[in-house]
Amino acid sequence: MENERISIIMPSYNSAKTIERSIQSVLVQTYQDLELLIIDDDSSDETCHIIQKIADERIRLIRLKQNGGSAVARNTGIEAATGRYIAFLDSDDSWHPEKLAQQHAFMTTNKIGFSFTAYYRNEPNGKKRFVAAPAEMTYKKLLRNTIIGCLTVMIDRTIVGDFTMPNIRTRQDTATWLAILKEGIHAYGLNEGLAYYHVDANTLSSNKTKMMRQTWKMYRVQEQLTYMQTLYNFTGYVYQAIKKRVGGYV
Repeated sequence: MENERISIIMPSYNSAKTIERSIQSVLVQTYQDLELLIIDDDSSDETCHIIQKIADERIRLIRLKQNGGSAVARNTGIEAATGRYIAFLDSDDSWHPEKLAQQHAFMTTNKIGFSFTAYYRNEPNGKKRFVAAPAEMTYKKLLRNTIIGCLTVMIDRTIVGDFTMPNIRTRQDTATWLAILKEGIHAYGLNEGLAYYHVDANTLSSNKTKMMRQTWKMYRVQEQLTYMQTLYNFTGYVYQAIKKRVGGYV
């Protein structure tokens, strides 16, 4: 029988306060042919103890001996994955129980290699915003956008082929999507809110500044855009980022 397993890659680092919620949102998925690879990036808190207390044979814990960052952790998980499909979930985010089932059906029905979904931004004030998924995303469109949430992505390796994330501290997920799209693959959006991005109030302001700097650097270093190309795409990125954050509550 053809491999239809979905391998979920979950990097973790000092995630004791949130990781159980993330894990449980995977284990209650109605799509059952899955494996959860948790790559712990040398945590110093109770993260690994919490993981090891959850008895489920679908969980595989890989402990890194030294902290290498999200790209190293995710690439370790990708290399160890046995599934045809790769999905990503950070250790502070969560999924709707139908996320994998609906996305798998969407991809198999339409023969899609790269998909993403709409999601909710759960704000520190307790409210949430709906972030819609456009029907299709190309390389040029994504350069000026922030719309593909890593927690919503699913990739069919039989169509896209093998891939890894560039070893950069931030924006490695966007750089990966751009690398795939640059090869002529298109990403297709399922406009259903199937994932929950939980915003941390303690890091919100600093993350905005850091992400803007890292996005500019990604354009210049990873994508090797000219200064004017970078400026053009960066303005689109900033506009879309603001639009996403000031959208109406649901």
